[in-house]
Amino acid sequence: MIDLKNIQTEVDASFLYGLLAEHEEDENVANVFRQMSEIEKGHALAFLQKNKMDESQLPKPSNRAKILKTIGKIFGYNYVLGVLLDTEKSISSSIAGARKKSNTSNSISDTAHVTILKNILNSNSKISGSNLARFEKRHRSVGGNALRAAVLGGNDGLVSNFSLVMGIAGATSGQTGVLLAGLAGLLAGALSMALGEWISVKSSQELYENQMQLEMDEIETNSEGEERELALIYLSKGIKESQAKEMAKEIMLSKDRAHDVLIKEELGINPEDLKGSAMEAAITSFILFSIGAVIPVIPFFFLHGIKAILLSTLLSACGLFLIGAAITLFTGKSVWFSGFRQVLFGLVAAAITFGIGKLIGVSVG
Repeated sequence: MIDLKNIQTEVDASFLYGLLAEHEEDENVANVFRQMSEIEKGHALAFLQKNKMDESQLPKPSNRAKILKTIGKIFGYNYVLGVLLDTEKSISSSIAGARKKSNTSNSISDTAHVTILKNILNSNSKISGSNLARFEKRHRSVGGNALRAAVLGGNDGLVSNFSLVMGIAGATSGQTGVLLAGLAGLLAGALSMALGEWISVKSSQELYENQMQLEMDEIETNSEGEERELALIYLSKGIKESQAKEMAKEIMLSKDRAHDVLIKEELGINPEDLKGSAMEAAITSFILFSIGAVIPVIPFFFLHGIKAILLSTLLSACGLFLIGAAITLFTGKSVWFSGFRQVLFGLVAAAITFGIGKLIGVSVG
């Protein structure tokens, strides 16, 4: 059932965890990463034995792992951790799906390596609560999500504007109107994406701030009720009733402390998450979309007609391939498969709009 690709996956994970350990400032957290690196290498060796292969046949880290190392050098190693954790979750889901299809029983080893990492962290008494909180916040807020947003933002800009440019090119045979339409599409799309991102972040912040204020009002007007709620929350976590009540009573002695605990335990809100800038998110979204959207427009600055159309198609196909290849950082799939799949989808979309534009252009003519 285990594909030989899993050996490469484990080798890469071991390499990346070792990389994280080398660049982790907190020695206790670095020790966790080293343990994870050893676990992953152990998995790789186990797979080798299962496939009757010698340890000397253990592969080197893949190009994907080396690219992630480069990304770590440029953007920081938190990005590597985020991508690694996301990848492991994806692998775990794939294994679970394969077992379901083949009607085979689940195995402890099927669970995401993220779970193993959390277990090591939670069982390591040398790691303080503040470091655990720092680690948890760090791997939730950076890494895979940021890189994925960058890739998808560029993809949205490229595919949408490439289709628009080809549609106008089909209607006008690639004359000067295409450049104006392409720039208008770039600006309109980027502004729309930026505004949407700003509204999303801002509305979430305002919603959470309102909920937090309501929670403070409830503490001030009905402290006994909030104390009972807090005790029930601890009780639901498996804490004995007497201890849960004692903990809730102690926390409620301080209004500010009670507020901090209740918004986390009852509302699931982390105040740190509210510090993100809506304007920063909007600007980032604008830039990422624009980078993708400008690619199909570039040839029309210098050329027109069929030459500009062909060059725009070529540049867009290259951009689509690079985006497809970048997606493999999260999926672990073949670069060639993912890249050419992205090119195919993008070209099909552009061909459809080109054909529609051609029909409209002929009809108008």
